[in-house]
Amino acid sequence: NVFLKGCPLKCIWCHNPEGMGAGIQLQYTPEKCISCGACTAVCPQGAHRMVKGKHVLDFTHCSSCMNCTGEICWAQAVQAAGRRCSVPEVMEEVLADRAYYEKSGGGMTLSGGEPFFQPDFAIALLRAAKENGIGTAAETCGMGGAATFAEAARYTDQFLFDYKATGEELHKKVTGVSQAPILRNLALLDSLSADIILRCPMVPGINDNEAHYQGIADVVSRYSRIREVHIMPYHTLGNGKAGRLGMEIRFRGETMQVGRAGEIRTRLAEN
Repeated sequence: NVFLKGCPLKCIWCHNPEGMGAGIQLQYTPEKCISCGACTAVCPQGAHRMVKGKHVLDFTHCSSCMNCTGEICWAQAVQAAGRRCSVPEVMEEVLADRAYYEKSGGGMTLSGGEPFFQPDFAIALLRAAKENGIGTAAETCGMGGAATFAEAARYTDQFLFDYKATGEELHKKVTGVSQAPILRNLALLDSLSADIILRCPMVPGINDNEAHYQGIADVVSRYSRIREVHIMPYHTLGNGKAGRLGMEIRFRGETMQVGRAGEIRTRLAEN
């Protein structure tokens, strides 16, 4: 997978919070810190401090200069989440696995964040992969310009398209955006005969209910190019990531049991 940073949605349960912002972020893992104090000497904002021999990081003072990463923190307690790359640089890494793709039938998958938050870069990557005979897929929340999705469809073998909530009010509440443009892009891809897998994050207490099951079934019945539905059980790993990034944890739920996800699949199959 190639993960691109930046996303127009702000899902309260986000499991990849490092992909929300488009910029490079500082990531701190306290369990790795040896309190050597090297970061305090290079931080221009005083975000890193030593208190009674222990390292303390105040994210509110961090300017994301990344002076404290790399060789400064050899324990890798502080690291950069994200890096700037050109299309050729990314493709060099993708093409290094060509033999694996040929054996497995796989290819390059764009993910995020939302890959089409960086539309020109994402499409350039997809085009480059196809020009090199590499299969392509894109994991997308569906938010973006219609022209972007139409162009992406020319170079994308498969779209893994998110359907996060049923109903405009709930969708805005849990993702921060309207569902209408997302559904329009889904309809567009269907009209272009794209290969679509509908991905449905299932979050207890949010969308694990009959109204949402029916909403999923209605969408599947409406669009002939949806060939599979993937139920994605909620887990709490995103909260740990958010903490390491100094981000607010907006939702604290319980991990959905695998058995429950299976029950939902069975329930959807009945529709």
